[in-house]
Amino acid sequence: MADNLNFEETMQELEKIVQKLENGELNLDDSIKEFEKGMELSKCASKYLEDAEKKITILVKDKDGELSENDF
Repeated sequence: MADNLNFEETMQELEKIVQKLENGELNLDDSIKEFEKGMELSKCASKYLEDAEKKITILVKDKDGELSENDF
């Protein structure tokens, strides 16, 4: 389900689930199903963030004022 969504779509789906759960109109079984979907989406969102963090480089000025890239 969440594997084919990008980060923004994953977050939007999570927001929808939170709204449904906070609304209080779902029965217990449906609430549990939505919660399970939310946990799956949350794991996917975390993976997106971990992958993005690995790609980040920090630009650092050396003693000569030159910019160089260092891995995050």
